Amino acid sequence: MPLMEKTALYLLLLFSWLTYGQRDTLPLPNSHFVITPEISIGITADANSLFPEHGLQKQLLLNLGWEHDYRNEEWAQRLKGPRTGISFGITDFDNSEKLGYAFSAMPFIEFNAFRSNRLKVQVATGASYFSNQYDSIQNPNNQAVTTNVTWSFKMFSWYQLSRGKTVDWRAGLGYFHHSNGHTRLPNQGFNSFLVSLAGDLHGQANFREKPISEYRNHGFEASSYTYSNVRYGLGYNVLAKPFNERAEVHTISAELGRVYNKTYKVGIGMYYRFYRSYYDYIKGNESLVQEGREFASYRENPLQYASNIGVTAQGEVLLNHFGISLQLGLNLYKPGYKIDWRINQGWSYVPRVFPEVSNVVLGEFNTKYRLKQLISSRLGLKYYLLSTHTVPTHNLYLGCFINSNLGQADFTEASIGYVHNFNLKKKIGRCF
Repeated sequence: MPLMEKTALYLLLLFSWLTYGQRDTLPLPNSHFVITPEISIGITADANSLFPEHGLQKQLLLNLGWEHDYRNEEWAQRLKGPRTGISFGITDFDNSEKLGYAFSAMPFIEFNAFRSNRLKVQVATGASYFSNQYDSIQNPNNQAVTTNVTWSFKMFSWYQLSRGKTVDWRAGLGYFHHSNGHTRLPNQGFNSFLVSLAGDLHGQANFREKPISEYRNHGFEASSYTYSNVRYGLGYNVLAKPFNERAEVHTISAELGRVYNKTYKVGIGMYYRFYRSYYDYIKGNESLVQEGREFASYRENPLQYASNIGVTAQGEVLLNHFGISLQLGLNLYKPGYKIDWRINQGWSYVPRVFPEVSNVVLGEFNTKYRLKQLISSRLGLKYYLLSTHTVPTHNLYLGCFINSNLGQADFTEASIGYVHNFNLKKKIGRCF
């Protein structure tokens, strides 16, 4: 297994274990353990033309979670008692020979939706191991994934059907996605739409004997403070099918923003990225940068044209030692993406008259190109060394992220960052 895939998998499994084991020093009962077996069935979209035949997708999951309705901790009460935990699953795509099985491990968080105690929204992201993947000779029609380890993402809506002393039954509807984050091509991904039935096994018949209000501290003060952040990220991606070797993406970024009620974090920042794949293409004097071609001028300064500068806006939810981060950005400068687009959005054909000579048609710079070249995004998980609840002046974190161009995977990244917190302000008054 390649180094980047190992790193991403180990980080995600670490996040899973720490999410499951996270505690606070406050006396119990603050939260309680819930085991949720889940069975899902649904359809998987064909990833490409001539995709292997398959029937309904079937999935078994075991969710290990903690309900925080009774947790007397600020982040839990600000978020109205979410559930957090780990989901382990096995997926059968109904073609074991060509599509194989997926084994998933995903941290998740679940919220009440529309102020309803019966309707929930669950979001999970993690890693999956695939038993079968694309092979140009043995399995050429499965272009969904090309690596053993992939990113996984799940978004579900749940409705509680019944509520008992020890078991709650619920039904769900949602979306499941697998992708390797552009670390090898082809990477069309698996996209599935599923319905589920699950049972929450609480294991504590009397945990609801007291109303939630008796456990909640209604005296949390509204607060805010300023933070600054610097980060280094090491990512990997590939340029295109003809250049299908992983290359590094180095990122340096800085950010400034505010944290509200020790839970909601918003900020703006800038980043610089260096794409080794663009640099190698230019230095290698490949087709599009050769004399007389469209990007011949790039050879004058490969470092410059392999660089990317942009600005970002970030939102993050802080869960004590953990953060769920979403970042949207604008690329102010990314000239290498022109080469990327020309190659990946083009196609080739063999003429009938001279079959020994193939023709290549390059991708056109259309509206879709301009949007993808301009808009970037980043989604991932952070683990903070020190609890964010204590607002330490200095903190460090590790992160694992997937970066994209307007939703299309760009590169997978592991990062390390430093946070400086200052100017904590509190407002007298109750928050509930």
